[in-house]
Amino acid sequence: MTVHYLKRAEKTPDTETATAQQVVTEMLAAITTGGEAAVRHYAKTLDKWEGDFIVTRAHLDANAAQVPAGVKADIDFAIKQVADFARAQAQSLTEFQTELHPGVTAGQRVVPVNVAGCYAPAGRYAHIASAYMGVATAKAAGVKTILACSGPFRGGPMHPYMMYAFDRAGADVIMTLGGVQAIATMAFGLFTGKPADVIVGPGNKFVAEAKRSLFGKVGIDVFAGPTEVAVIADETADAAIVASDLVGQAEHGHESPAWLLTTSEVLAREVMARVPALIDALPPTARDAAGAAWRDYGEVIVCSTREAVAEVSDRYAPEHLEVHTRDTDWWLQRLTCYGSLFLGEETTVAYGDKASGPNHILPTKGAGRYSGGLSVHKFMKTLTWQRMTRDAARDIGLATARISRLEGMEAHARTADDRLAKYFPGQDFDLGEPVTV
Repeated sequence: MTVHYLKRAEKTPDTETATAQQVVTEMLAAITTGGEAAVRHYAKTLDKWEGDFIVTRAHLDANAAQVPAGVKADIDFAIKQVADFARAQAQSLTEFQTELHPGVTAGQRVVPVNVAGCYAPAGRYAHIASAYMGVATAKAAGVKTILACSGPFRGGPMHPYMMYAFDRAGADVIMTLGGVQAIATMAFGLFTGKPADVIVGPGNKFVAEAKRSLFGKVGIDVFAGPTEVAVIADETADAAIVASDLVGQAEHGHESPAWLLTTSEVLAREVMARVPALIDALPPTARDAAGAAWRDYGEVIVCSTREAVAEVSDRYAPEHLEVHTRDTDWWLQRLTCYGSLFLGEETTVAYGDKASGPNHILPTKGAGRYSGGLSVHKFMKTLTWQRMTRDAARDIGLATARISRLEGMEAHARTADDRLAKYFPGQDFDLGEPVTV
């Protein structure tokens, strides 16, 4: 089994992490101390925004009236796809109760969080799809209050289609705020008085670092970084389509890795020959981003067997993973580490990014080894409960008292002793050796 790199990345997704950490640490400290005034300062300084942060209902309605009917239809279609998939996911979580021991009943409740914060970036592109990916999923989970943030678009207000998408998907509060200050605002409940329980959504390295830094104070979807794509291909793949899909994701940003894993060196070399021309044909913004991403982070790996390809792929745990091979079912059963899997040439990452249904907010930087992407489950808590009869409390109490004393936890043991003495007066029980040290 051999693995050969025809092209190896000059950088890794962690290359710029240290810089982001320093900037975010300073900003979060300033916002923690200065509150809303600090947020206003950063919004003015970084985004040149001095307008109102919370978008009014009147503004939302006026904005919707200006959105072309065709745009509305496309966004509404995509929202329904995402919401339908999220509702189907919700049905996989069920409440139950079961008798674990005679008289001991335990169960599970499924409860949504109270407040969710949903972020959608607005830097190089207007990430309209990210607006409904977060909000529609939180809505399907039954979250009571959904906060939505996106920054000013290219120096102006929030992109009108982004605003429409947030509103149609079900956001309760929509704010014109971007970057670290948006994440902090939702986490601390600034301007709304409603601190988020969970914050979700993609963003640049500073947004990702802000979420990571605030994790624990709030829940987050995934530890995220720049968008990644990997394509697994064999000799049956269409090199033109493979090259197109690699470039299609590399346009996300300068630090977005694009990887080709293949058993065919002939295919690999043809893809490598096609990519530069595809990048050169892009408009300036996309050309700049894709060119840097492919130059610094692109990789082409040739493996001697499909088992080797699968091993390398699972080690990379790519955010998006396309499979262009015969026998896609083998890959579905074999692969274990990825954010979302796209099987067959007909199913490309862009479809998942925009409109197919499964969520596009996914783990990056290897997090697919231990985490899936955003789902309705991220907004829901499985809460356990239990009750028991007094007879059951005897059996459980005896085991609890003895185990507690083996651990050296006498106070724990005595909570069982007291119940046994109350419920079964005069009876002798083996409660273990009392702790004396």
